[in-house]
Amino acid sequence: MQHLDKHLADQLARVARESVRAELREQTRGQRRKAALYAGSGAAALYAGAAVALAVGLALDLVLPGWAAALITAVILAAVAFALRTAARPAAPGATAAGGTGAAGSASVPPVPSTPPTVGTGRAPGTDRIPGDG
Repeated sequence: MQHLDKHLADQLARVARESVRAELREQTRGQRRKAALYAGSGAAALYAGAAVALAVGLALDLVLPGWAAALITAVILAAVAFALRTAARPAAPGATAAGGTGAAGSASVPPVPSTPPTVGTGRAPGTDRIPGDG
């Protein structure tokens, strides 16, 4: 009887492992495809941005010297990069989002304690000195 129980438990464990493995394989396949599509769209967006920058530079070159057109284009791209970085950076605690009243629906972050927790250590905070040391 014990042999049958062990055999049944081994079979159940093997079936459970195989089903979990198959499910993870299917999820991974979908995520790989999605990642490839994101990578492709990122590369296309990079080339589109370069084409826009080139068009802006060439348009400015019609009315300005070449160096001035290139400088103005570089400043515009730097401003766009700074704006995107600022938009992507999370707001500091207590600060509101630009033009809003704070992040709606976001969970607040609890404050950091001034002393480390001492639960389970058997000693009070600040008593980490070695006895007889001073």
